[in-house]
Amino acid sequence: MDRILISSCLLGQKVRYNGTSKLDHHSVLQVWQQEGRLVPLCPELAAGFQVPRPAAEIAQGKSGDDVLLGKAKIIEETGRDVTELYQEAARQALILAQRENCQYAILTDGSPSCGVRFIYDGNFAGNRHSGRGITTALLEKNGIRVLSEAEIEILRQTLSEE
Repeated sequence: MDRILISSCLLGQKVRYNGTSKLDHHSVLQVWQQEGRLVPLCPELAAGFQVPRPAAEIAQGKSGDDVLLGKAKIIEETGRDVTELYQEAARQALILAQRENCQYAILTDGSPSCGVRFIYDGNFAGNRHSGRGITTALLEKNGIRVLSEAEIEILRQTLSEE
């Protein structure tokens, strides 16, 4: 049975930076949870962040790939550089995914950690651009297919065909 790493906030846990969840009501998530397929994780909490915490974005419109390469930083809206903590968050997610034999991950778009299709541009003005967060980049670099919460149906179809 394929295991799936999933952002805890998508399962209703109030772990997002502002103390909220991003509960996804897709019916297949309940089925997968009952089957024991889901491996919930909030990478930021695994790295030691608290809830709530200041919003953070990847600086200068870069991506998580750039952060992994040391070409970009992740900055909180307070100006604090939290790059090292986000690097640790990505490592913790990869360790858990590998330990639990996760071939897939469903992560939350927009996050500097979990963004899959888009992230924010680093100006804290709500502007999005195509790109992925550091956790997504590291997971994919290590062979784990990452999808956003908007792509749960794609994963359901993929798993039913295997």
